[in-house]
Amino acid sequence: MIRVLLADDEELIRVAVAALLDLEPDIDVVAQAADGPTAVTAALAHRPDVAVVDLEMPGLDGIAVAAELARVRPDCAVVVLTGHGRPGHLRQALTAGARGFLPKGAPGSALADVIRRVHVGGRYVDPSLAADALTLPPCPLTPRELETLRLAEFGAPVAVIARRVHLSTGTVRNHLSAAVQKLGATDRAEAVRTARDSGWL
Repeated sequence: MIRVLLADDEELIRVAVAALLDLEPDIDVVAQAADGPTAVTAALAHRPDVAVVDLEMPGLDGIAVAAELARVRPDCAVVVLTGHGRPGHLRQALTAGARGFLPKGAPGSALADVIRRVHVGGRYVDPSLAADALTLPPCPLTPRELETLRLAEFGAPVAVIARRVHLSTGTVRNHLSAAVQKLGATDRAEAVRTARDSGWL
C-alpha cells in the first residue's frame, strides 16, 4: 500500500480527493491537513510515502512544505496540486524538491497515477505547464530586488524593510525602484502582482 498525506485548506476538495483515492486498491490516505505547518507535523507523525499538497495554503504554501519535507522526510515524495499554477511556480516547486506538479482540473484518475509514479522514484509535470515553463523568460530581478519586493508585498514601510534586510533606506528604495522599472510596472503593487503572477515571488 502507498501511504498518502493530503494537505489542502479547502475541506471540501480535500475530503473529495481522499474519497477518490480511497477507491484505489493500492493507496491508503493515512493523514489529512488543512495548512502547511500541520502537513509537516502529520508527515513526521504518520510517515507517508507520498504527500499531496495544495500550492496555496496558510502558514506554509505547497512549495515551502515541499522544501521542508525534502529536509526532514526526504523519503516522502511530494506532489503539488494547484488550481492556478504558473510556470514560475512549477520551477520553484521542482527546485524545492517536489516530484510532481498537477493542476486540480486534471482527470480524477490522473492523481492516483502520479502518486504511483513518484512513489517509485519517477516525476510528473503537467505537459502544458512544462511547455509554458520552457518559454518563460528568466526573472530579471536580482536576489536583493526580489527580497525587498517580497517584503513590500505586505505593505511594510521602507524603513521596516531596511531593518529586516540590513540595508539603508536609500538602498531599499533603489532596489524597489529598479524592480518596478525592470518589470514595466507603474508602482510597487503592480510590480508585486507581476512578479507573483510569473511565479518569482
